[in-house]
Amino acid sequence: MLTIQNFAIPVLALSGLVSLYAAQAEETRIARNHLPVAVRRTADEQARGATVRRYTTEIENGQRVYEVELTVNGRSRDVTIASDGRLLQIEEQEAADALPQAVLYSLRNKAGEAEITRIESITKNGAVIAWEAHVHTTARRFAIRVDSNGRTLSKEE
Repeated sequence: MLTIQNFAIPVLALSGLVSLYAAQAEETRIARNHLPVAVRRTADEQARGATVRRYTTEIENGQRVYEVELTVNGRSRDVTIASDGRLLQIEEQEAADALPQAVLYSLRNKAGEAEITRIESITKNGAVIAWEAHVHTTARRFAIRVDSNGRTLSKEE
């Protein structure tokens, strides 16, 4: 016989897993002096000549990472660092006229009538691997990510 108790335990277990996943994906502010030494060293190198807005930490793909949010010459620059101090990724605000033509055309085409509010280059291993446009409409906000040929990428690529 099916009863509410038969469903209660699996539902509670599932909701607990969903809550745990959501908590892991959430950024947490952290003070510079609480960064691991290797992370602090990389963060300090990347912050030379910049203004530090904040430090955060989160779990990405099961690994703890740290992010330093910077302002350089009036533009945002977010640096993601592994726990061992390795530089994982840099997201840097770019001017539209500095983009490769194929990238700019693709982003504008994919945004349509929506407003592109910011464009960032995404750098890994010293090379720009993608560009991401932050797009706003009256109803929603979303991002469009493309490679150097203007081909749409998923958020994970």
